[in-house]
Amino acid sequence: MDPSQENTQPNQGLDLSAVRSKNMPQEQAGSPGQAPTGPGAAGPGAAGAAGGGGAQDPNAVAVPSLVFDVDEASFNGVVAMSDRVPVVIDLWAEWCEPCKQLSPVLERVTEAYGGRLVLAKVDVDANPRLQQAFGVQSIPTVVAIVKGQPVPLFQSAVPDEQVRAYFDELLKLAAENGVTGYAVADGAEPEPAGPAHPEAEEALAKGDFDTAEQLFKAALAQSPADDEAKFGLARAGLGRRLIDKEPAELITAADADPKNVDHAMAAADAEVVGGNASSGFNRLISLIRTTTGDEKETLRLRVLELFEVLGADDPAVTKARTALMRALF
Repeated sequence: MDPSQENTQPNQGLDLSAVRSKNMPQEQAGSPGQAPTGPGAAGPGAAGAAGGGGAQDPNAVAVPSLVFDVDEASFNGVVAMSDRVPVVIDLWAEWCEPCKQLSPVLERVTEAYGGRLVLAKVDVDANPRLQQAFGVQSIPTVVAIVKGQPVPLFQSAVPDEQVRAYFDELLKLAAENGVTGYAVADGAEPEPAGPAHPEAEEALAKGDFDTAEQLFKAALAQSPADDEAKFGLARAGLGRRLIDKEPAELITAADADPKNVDHAMAAADAEVVGGNASSGFNRLISLIRTTTGDEKETLRLRVLELFEVLGADDPAVTKARTALMRALF
């Protein structure tokens, strides 16, 4: 399909809540990777559906807490739970100083994932057979269980960002194996996960796009698969380009000079934020079909960046991705 023939009806405007330009929308847009919420009944390691108000959610896994102790007697229940939700195992001991540094980090990060995984803590002194089963030679050691199979993660104390990177990869592995449930603690709906990069999000909210970009880039250097950092970096770039600009003027300039790459990219930014992403994508992809070399690559990268802003599930992105492939190949 020719991109110029695609639907260009405006969709709801995108909010960059951080952009304090006079033309930015005001409602807060959702972030990718946010954990689903739902009612649930608590139980000691139960791997069953949680229900509320007479309804049951087959993806909900009732647990006493997102972080809990496990011993040799209760371990089989944890293995069974791993068929539904990834289980991270923290092997520690009271005398271990690095364990005391790592455990609070693991607990804090686990809570931030809002039930997408759980943390089971094993005191190796009290449970030597579990230590032996995992082949643990030193502590702290962190492993995971997915569908009953052990997944080595890391040893020694590491900071929050590295823990998040390991957890992100674990969730991808779990999803590839059909483990996509989420844990619900104590019969309550889980709180939505907080921002994964609070300092960067705060800078974004203040309109300090340079700082936000630096922080998101640093996060991606640590964890290249960090979707929230990719999303944040794309928003920071878009906000910096549009702040204090007049969208209508950007679009008018591009319409008056349709072969101008810079004008087209600026207009596409404005159209995406203004809720007419299809028009913005059509504008850029039409130019991709007629340009070569560096200009073509610059336009391609801008389209991909705007895909990150909207998210892969956005209908405009779905259509534009097909059109982009045809324009490139």
